[in-house]
Amino acid sequence: MTEDFEMEAAVSLDAMIKRHIAALSATSEAVREWDERRAAGDVTNVAYSNALLEVTKEEEAARLRIVQHQPCDDRESGLKLAYIAAYLFATGGSLKQDEMEAVMRTAEPFT
Repeated sequence: MTEDFEMEAAVSLDAMIKRHIAALSATSEAVREWDERRAAGDVTNVAYSNALLEVTKEEEAARLRIVQHQPCDDRESGLKLAYIAAYLFATGGSLKQDEMEAVMRTAEPFT
C-alpha cells in the first residue's frame, strides 16, 4: 500500500490531467457507441451498463487523484484549480462537498 502511495506521489499533475482527459474521452466514446448500437438494435441495456460502468469508474478515479493531489508549488496549485474549474464548467457538473474541501485544502498553502 505504501508503494502505491509513493508511486502516485511521483506522478505529475500534468500526467494526472492527461489521464483524466483520456478517461472523459473514453466515457464520451462509450456513450456515442452505445447510441449508435442502440439505434441499430445491436446492444442491450446490460451490455451498455457494464461498459459505461467501467469507463465511469476510471473517470472518477482519475478525477479523484487530481482532487486529492497536493500541489508542490504555486504553478501546480494554479493549474489544479484552473483544471478543476474548467472541468466543472465543461461538464456542468459539481464536486461533492468532501471533494471541494479537498481541493481547497490542498490549494490553501499557495492561495
